[in-house]
Amino acid sequence: MEVRNKEQVISRMKSVVASKQFGQEDILCPLIADACIQVCPKNPANINVDNVRVAKLLGGLHNSSVVRGMVLRNDAVNAKVSVYASGVDTFATETKGTVLIHSAKQLENYAKTEEAKIEELIKAVADSSAKVIVSGGAVGEMALHFSLKLSQPNPDDLGYVDSVSVEEIGVVLRGSTDSILEDLERAVDDGVNTYKAMCRDNRIVPGAAATEIELARKLKEFS
Repeated sequence: MEVRNKEQVISRMKSVVASKQFGQEDILCPLIADACIQVCPKNPANINVDNVRVAKLLGGLHNSSVVRGMVLRNDAVNAKVSVYASGVDTFATETKGTVLIHSAKQLENYAKTEEAKIEELIKAVADSSAKVIVSGGAVGEMALHFSLKLSQPNPDDLGYVDSVSVEEIGVVLRGSTDSILEDLERAVDDGVNTYKAMCRDNRIVPGAAATEIELARKLKEFS
C-alpha cells in the first residue's frame, strides 16, 4: 500500500470512520485523507497526528473542507500585529516559594492580586493598539483567562497588515449542532490515527473476525 495514494487510504479508512459516523464515511474519508497526505513527511513513520487540526463551524456537512493552516473564527482588518516567539501560557518561575494562607479572605486577596497583574499585562498589549497577536508556541487554556504573560510591546515595533485571516492545516467540519460536530471530530480523530497506523505498518487483514475464523479453520485442519 502507498500511504500517499488517496484512493488506497480512503478504502482502508472507511470502516474505521463508519464505526463513528455510519453513512457519512464517503464525505469524511476524502477530507481526512487529503489532510493526512498533506502533512505526511518524507519518512511516513514520523507523521505527527497533531499536525491535522479540526475546526468546527455550524453549517452543512457537505460544505466541510480541508485548508492549509489554522482556521480562526474571527478575522481582523487593518490591524496592528504583535508577534511573540514564545507560547502564550503560564511558565514556572526559576525560584520556588511558599505562600501560607490562613483564611478565605487571604485567598481572595491573593487571587485578586494575581488577576490584577494579568489584567495589567493584557491592558499593556491593548494600549499599544495591537489587535492581532501571533504566538510561536501553544496557547494554554488558563493563559487565555488568567495569565497571559506578555511584555508590553513598543508601538514602533508593531507590524501592520491590511487583512488577517489565519488558517491552519486541517479539516474544517460543518454540522447543524455542537453535539454533531463533537461526534464528527471524534470520527476524524479515529481516521487520522488510522492513517498514522498505516504509515507505520501498512499491512492489513480482513475485519469482522474473518481472520480469526480462517485461522481456526486452518488449525482444525492441521490438528
